[in-house]
Amino acid sequence: MDQTLQAQIENYLSQLDSLIRRGRELHDLLVTDASDAFAVTANRVWQQEVGVTINQLSGGSKAHWLARLLSQAFLVRATDGEAAEEAEPEEIVARLLGVLQQAVASLSRKDAAPVLSTSAQPPAPRRFEFVHKSELRTLLEQAYSESRRALEQGHFDLSLRTSCGILEAIITDALENKGLAALMVSGAPAGSISDWSFDTRIAVAEKAGLIRNGCARLPAVSRTYRNETDPSQPVSERDAQRAAQVLNVIIRDLDPGR
Repeated sequence: MDQTLQAQIENYLSQLDSLIRRGRELHDLLVTDASDAFAVTANRVWQQEVGVTINQLSGGSKAHWLARLLSQAFLVRATDGEAAEEAEPEEIVARLLGVLQQAVASLSRKDAAPVLSTSAQPPAPRRFEFVHKSELRTLLEQAYSESRRALEQGHFDLSLRTSCGILEAIITDALENKGLAALMVSGAPAGSISDWSFDTRIAVAEKAGLIRNGCARLPAVSRTYRNETDPSQPVSERDAQRAAQVLNVIIRDLDPGR
């Protein structure tokens, strides 16, 4: 197999694996409480990423079998001739997980060429155009890719720290753009924003309406991500996944038109 194609396939397999792991956690959240605001937003973000990935794999063709499977996952289904009812959110997630797993199976075939559109393009990097400081955008894009790569490779401590670093950077950027005078109206403490703790920045951003309460889902270890991790309490895969999920939700808050 051509080395360029092999690298492209490995890139997609890594991305699909990440989407599947996040989707399984999201499914559990929705089963617990489908009306939870965080779960609803996380579901929207995840579904959008699934759609982008499948669209890339299918080369933008709606006739591609993967694109058709994606469309079918959202169809309302009726049984026994009864009126069709809208599927529950967790059911849609389960269907989409099935689509992702079929994509993995196709790309992992050893006996024949994988079913991959010849016009498929590598996954596009996460963009941070909404960040006001232009000099930060490229750095954040690189850090986001590194965080995902660390998660996929099992380096959960590094993944969590990087996700939280990005989260703090984009919240700080939004706070600074709002201005200290305006923030103080929302109860912000006096002094420079750069002197505030991570928790304070989150709390002020929420009170100012810059973000919603998605950060409430951050694992406890995230609150002290700048400190050295206690060897007796290593960062778990679930912690790293949750930090990455919260980051995506906050990105959506700060860039609602994305």
